[in-house]
This record gives sequence, structure tokens and C-alpha cells, in this order.
Amino acid sequence: MLQISDIIVKKRDGHALTPEEIQWTISRYARDELPDYQISALLMAIFYRGMTRVETSALARAMIESGDTVDLGYLDSLPVDKHSTGGVGDKVSLILAPLVAACGVPVPMMSGRGLGHSGGTLDKLEAIPNFRTRIEESEALDILNDIGFVMMGQTDSIVPADRKMYSLRDVTGTVPSIPLICGSILSKKYAEGAKALVLDVKIGDGAFLKTRTETIELAKSLVSLGNDLGMRTIAQLTAMNQPLGNAVGNWLETREAVQCLRGSGPDDVMEVTMALSAQMLVLGGKAETLAEAAECLDSALHTGKAMALFRRMTELQGGDLSVIDDLDSFVLPSFTKDIVASEDGYIGSIHGREVGWCGVMVGAGRQSKDDIIDPGAGMIFHKKTGDAVSKGESLVTIYASDVSLIDGAAPRLSDAIDIVEQPVEAPPLIDMLIDPAGWIKKC
Repeated sequence: MLQISDIIVKKRDGHALTPEEIQWTISRYARDELPDYQISALLMAIFYRGMTRVETSALARAMIESGDTVDLGYLDSLPVDKHSTGGVGDKVSLILAPLVAACGVPVPMMSGRGLGHSGGTLDKLEAIPNFRTRIEESEALDILNDIGFVMMGQTDSIVPADRKMYSLRDVTGTVPSIPLICGSILSKKYAEGAKALVLDVKIGDGAFLKTRTETIELAKSLVSLGNDLGMRTIAQLTAMNQPLGNAVGNWLETREAVQCLRGSGPDDVMEVTMALSAQMLVLGGKAETLAEAAECLDSALHTGKAMALFRRMTELQGGDLSVIDDLDSFVLPSFTKDIVASEDGYIGSIHGREVGWCGVMVGAGRQSKDDIIDPGAGMIFHKKTGDAVSKGESLVTIYASDVSLIDGAAPRLSDAIDIVEQPVEAPPLIDMLIDPAGWIKKC
């Protein structure tokens, strides 16, 4: 007879758990038959001892089986999703989902909230007044059938074991565990009905994992597990050495995403978005080559088809269209402060992780799970890495609803921006691609 205490000790001592032990544990925890303190102990043991590929696959399958799965087999085209491992200023999903759908690939996107220094897609969408991200499965399917994509939060019936375990990971210091990350991400993607998946794995100072070695290991593990589960999965590593785009903060990023859909967004955001979107069209069978995919995406963008779909999604999910149609009608926080250049020179670097935490400090993220986000809080960068600056020139503008929050964040944000004497070149945005066979291709 299996005992959770024996399973904890087995993993603590560095032994591999059997699929039966993992299934038994996850199923009972999902049914509230095991206490949080014992699962917390197991999570810590996994954090330190790791998991084999067989264990990680068993973990994902057990979490999938803890709830319902969506069958999208009735769709005419292969449903493809995208997942980002999190970053600063990363509003790519808001642009990518309608863009890919406009080219005929269904996108069932179940997203998450901000975690630590990185923002979350649901928080950005909810910056649109009255926008509903918590919708039931039947309504989500109706929206998917209507416009070809849906953007929503995890429901109570989809992978409930993951939702319970994630809340424990967040408060026990076990979030940055590669097998736990893989199981969490891929169980949700499989359960939502995706048949193929493009992963945007962030690499650099503002990324979730701090080292290049860890990041590549995570990407390879995600690709392996995704394909083990029957989803054709690839990973693209993209730079997160500074914020992506100019905006950091929920409404500010949503506004920038709409500007991108209207054809006037920052070049770096569009480069990453187009690269990921093209991979999705190839995986979804709507294009044979990336070049052919790029032509379709360019047409969907410049004809306004993608923007029209984003507007329709906002309407279907209850969002206030007036702020989408008139971006300046959103009332930003009343307190602002400019961080100015202390000397002439060039932007040598912008430390993305520090910028992310500054965003949290001014109200754009959560320091505890019960914190209420200020949708308008954040910052707009006027200069990025490599740009020339003059003494006294504004580098970034901070927005907050409380001047004391700005006063607390401003010195830290100023220290996060380095000015150097000689010109520098920002690193390439697209670092490498890891395909289903595990091959690494430098981009």
C-alpha cells in the first residue's frame, strides 16, 4: 500500500518515483486527500533532487488526468498555442493570437497572471475595463469557434492539481524547478486542446531563469515533454536583456499591443511576434515555409484583419471597446516622474529584472498574492540599449497612483539604466531554435 511519507523520503534520498507513485500522489492531492504540508515537502524534494524525463512525463499526465480535457478535434485546422516563460514588457501574446487566427490557425490560449518581476497576459487583458478572462469552457469554445482564438484563465475543471500545486510552489520557493515548470505548462496546454505548441523561452538578465545553461536545459525539457505528450513542440529562445518594447505595465502594454496591431508598434516587439507567429503557421499547416507564413502575417496585419479580431474578442469577453477605439481615453495615474540622463553618452544596458521589480513597486505587479494591481501603473521607456542620450534627457517616465510609490522605485530604476561613453549594440532578439528532434539551431 502506497504512503505519501514513503514517497517523500524516496524522492528526498534521490531515487526516481514510479509513474504509479506519481499518479497516486497527484490524484489524491487533487481530491483533497493529502495535506498541503506533505505536498510542500515533496515539492521541495523535487526541487533539490530533480526528476527524470519519465518522471516528468508521468507528472504532466497525472496533472492532466486530475481534471477535464478539451477536445478540439472537430476543428478544420490544427489548433496551435504559444507560451512564454515570462519577461518584462512582453505583450507578444496579445498581438500574436489574433494575428495567427487571422491566418487560419485556431489559437486556444489559456494564460496566466504576473509572477515575481514578470508580467502576465491576464493582467494586461483585464486592464481593459470589464474584460472577462474567467470564462467557462462552453463560452470559450463559442468564442474560439466565432473568431478563431480565445484568451482566458485556467478554469476550475482544467488541471486542478496544477492550480493547487502552483499556489504551494509560489509560497515555498519551489517555482524555479525545471520538471515542475514543465509539468505545469504542458499539462495546461494539452488539457486546453492544443495539438502543437511554440514556446517563447526568454534568455538574459530579465528572464525567469538566471543562467544560459539553465534556460537551454528548460527549453530542451519543454520540447521533449511536449512531444512525449503528442503535441508537436518547438522552442524559440528570445532575448530578455532589457524590456521588450517601450511599455512596462498592464494598460501601457495593452495599449502598445493595440498600436502594434495597427501597424505602429515598436520594431523589437514585432520582430519577436512575427518570428513566433510564423512558426505557429508552419506547425498548424497553413504555410510550408517561414517566408510563406510571413507573407500571410504581413497581410493580416496591414489589412486590419488581426486588429478587427482583437476588437471582436474584446467585445465578446465584455471589454470596454471605447478605450480600444480611443487609446487616449484611458485615464492614466495622476503621478509621473521622468528619470533623466546624468551625462552624455549611450545606453549601455537596461537591467530587465530590476525594471520588472520597479514595475511591481509602483503597482503594476504583486508583491503578495492578495495585492490589487493598478492597471495604469508602469513606465514608458524613451531610450533603449544603444541609443545616444544627452545629459538631462528623459530616459523613462514612471506612472503611479501614489507619489510615494514613485519615490520608492525611482532610484532603483535609475540604477538599472547604465550610460556608457562608447556606442554599443543590443544583442540579437532571436537567439536559437530547438526543434522536436532536440536540434539546436542558432538564429
